[in-house]
Amino acid sequence: MGAGTPWKPTTRSNHPRPRPRPAPYPGAAGHAHKLYRHGHSPIHDLPPHCKIAAAFCFVVVVVSTPRESMWAFALYAALLGVVTALARIPAGFLLKRLLIEVPFVAFALLMPFVVPGEQTHVLGLSVSVPGLWGAWNVLAKGTLGVAASVLLASTTELRSLLLGLQRLKLPPLLVQIASFMIRYGDVITDEMRRMSIARRSRGFEARGVRQWGVLAKTAGALFIRSYERGERVHLAMVSRGYAGSMPVIDEVTASRTQWAYAAALPVLALAVCLLGWTL
Repeated sequence: MGAGTPWKPTTRSNHPRPRPRPAPYPGAAGHAHKLYRHGHSPIHDLPPHCKIAAAFCFVVVVVSTPRESMWAFALYAALLGVVTALARIPAGFLLKRLLIEVPFVAFALLMPFVVPGEQTHVLGLSVSVPGLWGAWNVLAKGTLGVAASVLLASTTELRSLLLGLQRLKLPPLLVQIASFMIRYGDVITDEMRRMSIARRSRGFEARGVRQWGVLAKTAGALFIRSYERGERVHLAMVSRGYAGSMPVIDEVTASRTQWAYAAALPVLALAVCLLGWTL
């Protein structure tokens, strides 16, 4: 500022700051996870307890379907495809998340070779007929169940899931354990990342069995740090009045229309299941 420049006091701008966009229902904004895909769709806007109940009932119906009704499982997949389209979830996003099912697929592929019973030939291999039916049963029902779970996680944030479980009267202790696991999972992950950076900065590289001792000591140190952090958090909560139960801050409610909209999937699946048993 020059010598001849008069001084002017700074004033605040009169323009209001932009407010964040409100969530579709109380408590929708919260801790995001990798499975969640942010969006605005009829499925995203449903209350979480409606979606949890619908997904659970759908999985129960799928598991109750006779494995011989192969056409029924195709209809179940079509119903999930409609839900995916309504939620605006890309097919690639859903297929990548289905990779978690790979261990079950490997188990199912072994069943035709290890289950005793009548033998048949498929592609020049002698396999068991009961094993083939068992493999189909695991693959079909497991894939549909995992797909329903992925759709639920893709359209519902973790905090909203916890609120939905509270609304469905899940035991409060289980909800608290899940809440603490979600909240402090990232904290423990960051601690592991810092320890990994410290090891690499000292020239450590895990190349063989000789380095397993260092990794074991790292795991022990991580456990001790996590345990001590948990004690500090517990003491902080007790000092603030924690007595074994967490207060419900956000109350999530659902209208009859929303319940009816969420019930469409399990009701249609139930109709398919009944046809599978009668035909």
